Amino acid sequence: MGAEREGGARRRPMRAVAYAACGTVLLAGCASMPDSGDLRDVESTQRQDAEVRVFAMPPREDAPPAEIVQGFLEALTSDDPTYATARQYLTAAASRQWAPEESTTVLANGPDIRTERSAGREDAGDYGVTLTGSKVARVDRQQSYAPLEGHYGQAVHLTRDKKTEQWRIDAPPQGVVMGQSDFQRNYMSVNKYYFASNTRAVAGTPATAVADPVFVRRRVDAMTQTVRSVLAGPTHWLRPVVRSSFPTGTALRKGVTALSPDDQNRLTVPLDVKASRVGGARCSEMATQLLFTLQNLTPTVDAVTLQGADGQTLCALGEDQARAVAARGSEKRPEYLYLLDDKRRLVRMSGGSAVTGAEPVPGALGEGAQKLSSAAVSWDERTAAGIGFDKKSLFVGSLVSGGPLGDPVLTSRGATEDDRLTAPSWDARGDLWVADRDPSRPRLLVLEQGAGHPVEVTVPGLDGRVDAVRVAADGVRIALVVQHEDGNSSLLVGRIERDTSGDRPAVSVLELRPAAPELEDVTAMSWAGDSRLVVAGQEQGGVQTMRYVQVDGSTPEGPTPAALTGVRSIAASEDDRLPLVAYSSADGIVRLPAGAQWQKVLKEGAAPVYPG
Repeated sequence: MGAEREGGARRRPMRAVAYAACGTVLLAGCASMPDSGDLRDVESTQRQDAEVRVFAMPPREDAPPAEIVQGFLEALTSDDPTYATARQYLTAAASRQWAPEESTTVLANGPDIRTERSAGREDAGDYGVTLTGSKVARVDRQQSYAPLEGHYGQAVHLTRDKKTEQWRIDAPPQGVVMGQSDFQRNYMSVNKYYFASNTRAVAGTPATAVADPVFVRRRVDAMTQTVRSVLAGPTHWLRPVVRSSFPTGTALRKGVTALSPDDQNRLTVPLDVKASRVGGARCSEMATQLLFTLQNLTPTVDAVTLQGADGQTLCALGEDQARAVAARGSEKRPEYLYLLDDKRRLVRMSGGSAVTGAEPVPGALGEGAQKLSSAAVSWDERTAAGIGFDKKSLFVGSLVSGGPLGDPVLTSRGATEDDRLTAPSWDARGDLWVADRDPSRPRLLVLEQGAGHPVEVTVPGLDGRVDAVRVAADGVRIALVVQHEDGNSSLLVGRIERDTSGDRPAVSVLELRPAAPELEDVTAMSWAGDSRLVVAGQEQGGVQTMRYVQVDGSTPEGPTPAALTGVRSIAASEDDRLPLVAYSSADGIVRLPAGAQWQKVLKEGAAPVYPG
């Protein structure tokens, strides 16, 4: 049967009320609920001030079915911790069964409401509508974000309560549904941290911390939400390659409903009995996970104290102690920025504010005997890899004066430069990654410690050939630019898994997921934080752009890089204090310090990289 449009996200008679009193929260005796004047509209096309709390209106007496649905949708965008007002729009049975924490579906412009003629009989006490829209993303029960596309359609059924004669929803939509701008107002992305489990452990060195981004409700006790999320463990996508030091099933002590730091910026976290018997070293790891996570949420927190079920202190840990336990990629401040000069030698310059003074690196790759098209420097800045000028051969050399270059460690048989080797990338283990684009045998390869016979990496579900490779500082995630059959390129992020049970290690990149779904042609990318990348590409319609993206495909808050034309390569450090550097076909090597415009560094340089 046909459907007629009844209303949409921009035409709702039931409105949420937004107001601020005594800061950000209405307090008893401080201000009262306004009882006159206009109600402030909470629309999917507007952004509310971050310091304003939004409260939903309950159902109006004798409200018709369409108004009930619209009021329910408005209530989903409020700052009500338990969605108590939204539940007032449901029947008692539906309220018991409805689980808003199951998922949040994000639509481009909010849900539109269409009345179904076949189920729109108000006189019969029965009414049905369909919520429609264009899908953007979904946040699951683990608070993990995933981009979506396509049409959204969800049936909603209402019935008239036999006792009160009021319309109520007895079949609500699954989870929560809202428009993209409402989502951005209501939710914020937070990196929670775990430890890499598939990287080599070196005695006496910190563990590797891995960021696991999740979305929490911005003004509904985000700190307690975040701590509970850390305790619950890593998201499904990351779980196979990380570990948590919290015992399985650990939770906050019974009765603890809210956490907040004291006046010395120390957060005390009371845990239940499952965490009460851990040793000192493990407790320090647990506290490190929480401190790294909370500093991503609230940078002012500088210490964490864990308490057992009996209230006794298990351990206390500050920033300096945490850095001894684990290292984040964003804390790996490189000594130099590396690039190729006009003679195609590998040169370096200070990674800080200097814009001049490039000097050849020690060793054969800086001497110019072998011209290069691209290069990569290991995380310890002791070894470099370079692709020959014709992109046919991969060379590895020590960054020590007088060190020989030797024969290529890998050679491509591709007929043209575009069908040969990509720029290489080092991981945190000291292994070297590169892709061979030979159409007859396209492969993603890894060389252990940059030497030996290359291991072919299995990439299930890869639709196209790999055109660019960058491994994250944590060594467990990899970003790939993949060229598809239609000629467009997309940015995908995969999880690196290793099986060392056989004679030779088996390496796989699994569960590829889009990181820049809004770009239809990606030309350059680089890691730019613990869970963030910077990417240059083309939007739909042919508009060239450069932006930051999260590994889960969401868009981080904050400014985007200034526009730059002709971007061929980008270098970003995971330490965001260092400037973004790019190679532009129009301007050569340019850099973008924080709060400044692009500055020219070298007109004839190419292929800038930070270590990694």
